[in-house]
Amino acid sequence: MTGVTLTADQIRNAPAPVREWIEQEVIRSLGLVPRAPTAAATAQAAHLVACSVEDMAGVVEHIRGTFPAVNVLFEFGRPGVNYGQPAVMTFRLMDILHHTRLQQIEQLMTCLEMINKALAEVRKDPSARFCGFDNEGHCLIAPQTQASIAALWQDMMARQQAQQTRANDRIAPAA
Repeated sequence: MTGVTLTADQIRNAPAPVREWIEQEVIRSLGLVPRAPTAAATAQAAHLVACSVEDMAGVVEHIRGTFPAVNVLFEFGRPGVNYGQPAVMTFRLMDILHHTRLQQIEQLMTCLEMINKALAEVRKDPSARFCGFDNEGHCLIAPQTQASIAALWQDMMARQQAQQTRANDRIAPAA
Protein backbone atom coordinates (compact mmCIF):
# COMPACT_ATOMS: atom_id res chain seq x y z
CA MET A 1 0.00 0.00 0.00
CA THR A 2 1.26 3.45 -0.90
CA GLY A 3 0.17 6.70 0.71
CA VAL A 4 0.22 10.21 -0.66
CA THR A 5 0.07 13.41 1.35
CA LEU A 6 -1.40 16.53 -0.22
CA THR A 7 -1.51 20.02 1.21
CA ALA A 8 -4.74 22.01 1.29
CA ASP A 9 -3.29 24.29 -1.43
CA GLN A 10 -2.49 21.33 -3.67
CA ILE A 11 -6.04 20.05 -3.32
CA ARG A 12 -7.57 23.51 -3.81
CA ASN A 13 -5.50 24.08 -6.97
CA ALA A 14 -6.09 20.63 -8.45
CA PRO A 15 -8.38 20.31 -11.49
CA ALA A 16 -12.06 19.83 -10.64
CA PRO A 17 -12.15 16.12 -11.56
CA VAL A 18 -9.23 15.46 -9.20
CA ARG A 19 -10.90 17.36 -6.34
CA GLU A 20 -14.13 15.44 -6.94
CA TRP A 21 -12.24 12.15 -6.97
CA ILE A 22 -10.52 13.04 -3.66
CA GLU A 23 -13.89 13.98 -2.16
CA GLN A 24 -15.38 10.63 -3.21
CA GLU A 25 -12.36 8.70 -1.88
CA VAL A 26 -12.62 10.43 1.50
CA ILE A 27 -16.35 9.72 1.65
CA ARG A 28 -15.75 6.09 0.71
CA SER A 29 -12.89 5.65 3.20
CA LEU A 30 -15.09 6.96 6.03
CA GLY A 31 -17.79 4.49 5.07
CA LEU A 32 -20.24 7.24 4.21
CA VAL A 33 -22.66 7.03 1.32
CA PRO A 34 -23.03 10.15 -0.84
CA ARG A 35 -26.45 11.64 -0.23
CA ALA A 36 -29.12 11.69 -2.88
CA PRO A 37 -30.44 15.06 -4.03
CA THR A 38 -32.38 16.73 -1.25
CA ALA A 39 -36.05 17.63 -1.38
CA ALA A 40 -35.00 21.29 -1.40
CA ALA A 41 -32.94 20.71 -4.55
CA THR A 42 -35.87 18.98 -6.23
CA ALA A 43 -38.23 21.81 -5.26
CA GLN A 44 -35.84 24.46 -6.58
CA ALA A 45 -35.39 22.54 -9.83
CA ALA A 46 -39.11 22.85 -10.50
CA HIS A 47 -38.76 26.67 -10.72
CA LEU A 48 -35.76 26.78 -13.04
CA VAL A 49 -36.29 28.07 -16.56
CA ALA A 50 -34.95 26.17 -19.57
CA CYS A 51 -33.21 29.01 -21.41
CA SER A 52 -32.64 29.33 -25.14
CA VAL A 53 -29.53 30.74 -26.78
CA GLU A 54 -31.50 33.95 -27.36
CA ASP A 55 -32.39 34.15 -23.65
CA MET A 56 -28.72 33.76 -22.73
CA ALA A 57 -27.66 36.37 -25.30
CA GLY A 58 -30.16 38.76 -23.71
CA VAL A 59 -28.75 38.03 -20.25
CA VAL A 60 -25.21 38.69 -21.49
CA GLU A 61 -26.42 42.00 -22.94
CA HIS A 62 -27.89 42.97 -19.54
CA ILE A 63 -24.77 42.07 -17.51
CA ARG A 64 -21.99 42.79 -20.01
CA GLY A 65 -20.76 45.80 -18.02
CA THR A 66 -20.01 43.52 -15.06
CA PHE A 67 -17.16 41.24 -16.16
CA PRO A 68 -17.27 38.93 -13.10
CA ALA A 69 -20.97 38.17 -13.73
CA VAL A 70 -20.30 37.44 -17.42
CA ASN A 71 -17.41 35.20 -16.41
CA VAL A 72 -19.65 33.34 -13.95
CA LEU A 73 -22.37 32.92 -16.57
CA PHE A 74 -19.99 31.29 -19.05
CA GLU A 75 -18.75 28.87 -16.37
CA PHE A 76 -22.12 27.15 -16.83
CA GLY A 77 -21.15 26.35 -20.42
CA ARG A 78 -18.94 23.61 -18.99
CA PRO A 79 -20.51 20.19 -18.57
CA GLY A 80 -22.07 19.67 -15.17
CA VAL A 81 -23.45 16.62 -13.40
CA ASN A 82 -26.94 15.72 -14.63
CA TYR A 83 -29.44 14.11 -12.22
CA GLY A 84 -32.99 14.01 -10.94
CA GLN A 85 -36.51 14.36 -12.28
CA PRO A 86 -36.97 16.90 -13.64
CA ALA A 87 -33.36 16.74 -14.75
CA VAL A 88 -31.00 19.44 -13.53
CA MET A 89 -27.32 20.12 -14.09
CA THR A 90 -25.33 20.66 -10.91
CA PHE A 91 -22.18 22.69 -10.50
CA ARG A 92 -20.14 22.95 -7.31
CA LEU A 93 -20.08 26.55 -6.10
CA MET A 94 -16.47 26.12 -4.95
CA ASP A 95 -15.43 25.06 -8.47
CA ILE A 96 -17.11 28.11 -10.00
CA LEU A 97 -15.44 30.32 -7.38
CA HIS A 98 -12.06 28.77 -8.23
CA HIS A 99 -12.47 28.99 -12.03
CA THR A 100 -13.63 32.61 -11.96
CA ARG A 101 -10.92 33.63 -9.48
CA LEU A 102 -13.42 35.43 -7.30
CA GLN A 103 -12.20 35.89 -3.74
CA GLN A 104 -15.34 35.24 -1.70
CA ILE A 105 -18.48 33.17 -2.04
CA GLU A 106 -20.50 36.36 -1.47
CA GLN A 107 -19.08 37.78 -4.71
CA LEU A 108 -20.19 34.66 -6.55
CA MET A 109 -23.66 34.82 -5.03
CA THR A 110 -23.95 38.49 -6.07
CA CYS A 111 -23.07 37.53 -9.66
CA LEU A 112 -25.61 34.70 -9.65
CA GLU A 113 -28.30 37.03 -8.34
CA MET A 114 -27.47 39.52 -11.13
CA ILE A 115 -27.87 36.72 -13.67
CA ASN A 116 -31.20 35.65 -12.13
CA LYS A 117 -32.47 39.25 -12.25
CA ALA A 118 -31.29 39.74 -15.84
CA LEU A 119 -33.10 36.57 -16.91
CA ALA A 120 -36.30 37.75 -15.20
CA GLU A 121 -36.03 40.98 -17.21
CA VAL A 122 -35.24 39.22 -20.49
CA ARG A 123 -38.14 36.80 -20.06
CA LYS A 124 -40.42 39.55 -18.64
CA ASP A 125 -41.27 37.05 -15.89
CA PRO A 126 -40.31 37.93 -12.30
CA SER A 127 -40.57 34.26 -11.28
CA ALA A 128 -38.07 33.04 -13.92
CA ARG A 129 -34.91 31.63 -12.33
CA PHE A 130 -31.64 30.92 -14.09
CA CYS A 131 -30.33 28.92 -11.15
CA GLY A 132 -31.17 27.48 -7.78
CA PHE A 133 -29.14 25.97 -4.97
CA ASP A 134 -29.12 22.88 -2.80
CA ASN A 135 -27.87 22.44 0.76
CA GLU A 136 -24.70 20.70 -0.44
CA GLY A 137 -23.01 23.74 -2.04
CA HIS A 138 -24.24 23.13 -5.59
CA CYS A 139 -25.79 25.47 -8.10
CA LEU A 140 -28.57 23.96 -10.22
CA ILE A 141 -29.56 24.91 -13.77
CA ALA A 142 -31.74 23.33 -16.43
CA PRO A 143 -29.81 21.10 -18.90
CA GLN A 144 -31.14 23.13 -21.85
CA THR A 145 -29.72 26.27 -20.22
CA GLN A 146 -26.26 24.69 -19.99
CA ALA A 147 -26.45 23.66 -23.66
CA SER A 148 -27.58 27.18 -24.65
CA ILE A 149 -24.69 28.81 -22.80
CA ALA A 150 -22.21 26.43 -24.46
CA ALA A 151 -23.74 27.15 -27.89
CA LEU A 152 -23.65 30.92 -27.28
CA TRP A 153 -19.97 30.71 -26.29
CA GLN A 154 -19.13 28.72 -29.42
CA ASP A 155 -21.04 31.21 -31.60
CA MET A 156 -19.29 34.18 -30.00
CA MET A 157 -15.87 32.57 -30.50
CA ALA A 158 -16.64 31.74 -34.15
CA ARG A 159 -17.76 35.33 -34.82
CA GLN A 160 -14.68 36.73 -33.12
CA GLN A 161 -12.41 34.46 -35.16
CA ALA A 162 -14.17 35.46 -38.39
CA GLN A 163 -13.72 39.16 -37.53
CA GLN A 164 -10.05 38.58 -36.80
CA THR A 165 -9.59 36.76 -40.10
CA ARG A 166 -11.27 39.61 -42.02
CA ALA A 167 -9.10 42.18 -40.22
CA ASN A 168 -5.96 40.19 -41.02
CA ASP A 169 -7.00 39.92 -44.68
CA ARG A 170 -7.40 43.71 -44.91
CA ILE A 171 -3.92 44.45 -43.55
CA ALA A 172 -2.05 41.63 -45.32
CA PRO A 173 0.41 43.00 -47.89
CA ALA A 174 -0.43 42.29 -51.53
CA ALA A 175 1.97 39.86 -53.15
